[in-house]
Amino acid sequence: MKYLSPTKMRVVSVVVFALFASAAQAHTGHGTSGLVAGLAHPFGLDHLLAMVAVGLWSVSALPASKAWWGPATFMLSLTASAAVGSMGLGLPNLEQLVSLSVVLFGVMLALSRQKMPSAFGLGMVALAASLHGLAHGSETPETGFATYAAGFLLATAALHFGGVTAGWSIRRYFSSNATWIFMGFGSLCGGAGVYLFSQV
Repeated sequence: MKYLSPTKMRVVSVVVFALFASAAQAHTGHGTSGLVAGLAHPFGLDHLLAMVAVGLWSVSALPASKAWWGPATFMLSLTASAAVGSMGLGLPNLEQLVSLSVVLFGVMLALSRQKMPSAFGLGMVALAASLHGLAHGSETPETGFATYAAGFLLATAALHFGGVTAGWSIRRYFSSNATWIFMGFGSLCGGAGVYLFSQV
């Protein structure tokens, strides 16, 4: 049996910790306000999985020089739709749609071996991000949108950074098996999305 080297074991440990350490009940920002609420909100399981998956998908499906396009697209769409949500506009069954966005990202990641046009993939990222933004914006505390938005954007950027960094690490240290690792996480993400959908 071939064992992983200490370096690879450290990489696996960091990736696993980054992906699952913050898995908690969705929308942990409830009942708080301002910056703290914003920082906490993206660490609900649905948002966390989606944002990490975007980072992983960007590494696995986009050219290396465009690996940050996925997170950038998500952040822009998230910001715009959160502003709309903070004004009281939203969609029916939004929680279910957010859960389905997790399924979407899982499928995109699981199928990243089958190359799709970058514009189409980024369009799906923007669409899903708009759902997450509406969910964030709808829970804007009475203290106002600005500090709350700063918090959830900072947390979102950190999760995207973790996803992209994990993707690069997988590419570097597990090059021969990287595709299967991405597909495996995509399958887990999709399954988690189905479970979340069944709970809302």
